[in-house]
Amino acid sequence: MKKVKLEIVGLSYSQTQTGAYALVLGETKGKRRLPIIIGGFEAQAIAIELEKMTPSRPLTHDLFKSFAEGFNINIKEVIIYNLVEGIFFAKLITHNGEKEVEIDARTSDAIALAVRFNCPINTYEFILSQAGILLDDDAISGAESALEKEDLVEVEETDYLKKSTEELKQMLDTALADEDYEKASRIRDELNNRKKS
Repeated sequence: MKKVKLEIVGLSYSQTQTGAYALVLGETKGKRRLPIIIGGFEAQAIAIELEKMTPSRPLTHDLFKSFAEGFNINIKEVIIYNLVEGIFFAKLITHNGEKEVEIDARTSDAIALAVRFNCPINTYEFILSQAGILLDDDAISGAESALEKEDLVEVEETDYLKKSTEELKQMLDTALADEDYEKASRIRDELNNRKKS
């Protein structure tokens, strides 16, 4: 079967399921998107790695990576290989220098590991045909501008703009100590914006 390479396009709070997040994957050479509903812990694990943040203590996926590297095991690829009754199935293709082993995994965990091992995420054409959403150029640019507006509103609501740089740095330290990485990433974005201007 022909594989289709995917990349992470977005991660947002799910409007349909409380406490869940929508992870959106997009084909690298196309306009189809594959939305996957994942739990809060996995969303946090993916977001932390994408934002290059370092938690005060290793998360489960970080522990798995350290453990695997300790035994010379590398993840070569993540494949979303099946879709049954709305549930995606994934597997890790691992290699230890001698043999290749396929390990079954929840899709959210597999993607959290893929971003840590910097390995490709693939799926098959039949899965994109079944569950993929085709976006035209107008829809893509509209979604991007909606996300920008959402981010701006979030910053205004939390009054980060009214805080001094020193206050924001203290808030960032506190958010990291509390392991509130979503808040920490918003504060970090505001600090980065100030550096640019």
